[in-house]
Amino acid sequence: MVGTAARGAAMSTETAVERAVKALLKWRDSQSHLQKPQLLMEDELLYLIVSLKKIPQNPRVNPMKVPLPHPLIDPSTDPAELCMFIDDRPKSGITKDAVSKKIKAENIPITKVIKLSKLKTDYKPFEAKRKLCDSYHMFFADKRIIPLLPRLLGKQFFKKKKIPVPVDLKHKNWKEQIEKACSSAMLFLGSGTCCVVKVAKLSLGQKEIVENVQAAINGIAEVVPSKWGNVRSFHLKLLESLALPVYQAMPDLRLKILAEAEHPTSKEDKQEVEEVEGDASHQKKKKKKGRIHEVQYMDDQENINDSNFGADIKDEIATEDISTKKKKSALKKLSAIDMKVKDKKKKKRLAA
Repeated sequence: MVGTAARGAAMSTETAVERAVKALLKWRDSQSHLQKPQLLMEDELLYLIVSLKKIPQNPRVNPMKVPLPHPLIDPSTDPAELCMFIDDRPKSGITKDAVSKKIKAENIPITKVIKLSKLKTDYKPFEAKRKLCDSYHMFFADKRIIPLLPRLLGKQFFKKKKIPVPVDLKHKNWKEQIEKACSSAMLFLGSGTCCVVKVAKLSLGQKEIVENVQAAINGIAEVVPSKWGNVRSFHLKLLESLALPVYQAMPDLRLKILAEAEHPTSKEDKQEVEEVEGDASHQKKKKKKGRIHEVQYMDDQENINDSNFGADIKDEIATEDISTKKKKSALKKLSAIDMKVKDKKKKKRLAA
């Protein structure tokens, strides 16, 4: 059932993705005539907004990699600036010279290598962190120092979604790991139900953009918890455009049926509820009257004769619904009164 639902959802999004991409490109062309020409033209990105039904139970700082057929950053053709943070602590066994030599020997597309000790000292001011974030397209880091980076980099990296991608420098396939990260969309599953993913750039053709978006949708649906069952919607947008829907999950009819059962809407159901509520309130009033009668009875106890007192208690036990504790106390009082009556009769006989 899950497999057929997933295939149906994937098929339904294909035409919606094509229409959304076509509409966004048309809107972008209309806006380009109104905007002023810029000296340095930057390639605009296309964003996919993911909405989930439930908040992830285990939010993570590191992004999930979703493979794309057409990479956003292609180091072989694009002059992309990539930066790597390395662990230069004594136990790491890695030096900056050794890393630089391997990068040159294997033609790895890394333009800057920054040591952890230098990151702690030279990039302590906020302005230095901001400039570092804006200077490079993508960041990588030794996976052993990933837990230390959020405090050292600051909030600017998190705002611009430039959190360093972990790389295992113990393995020899550095180039393969970096190229895989460059050709993937980064999905950040935080502590909410909504997240934004970069899926394409406008310099690609319309067909290539559609392929990227479709691959991102299918990949994200397989990565998130509960897969398609936890996906509420997908929307496409540019930086300043409206978000166009490409997929929307059907509402859960079971919840609607339960809500209607809890809150009846028909006239007969409402009358039944009113009758039940009226009976309940009437019973409560009766109980309250019994309690008030008991209190008055206890207050007037001293002014009543012993014989009348016993008779009233018997009537009270027979007619009203008293708890077991009150019954026991009433029976004890009856036995005490009977004993007093017998003692009085014995004294009268002895006196006669």
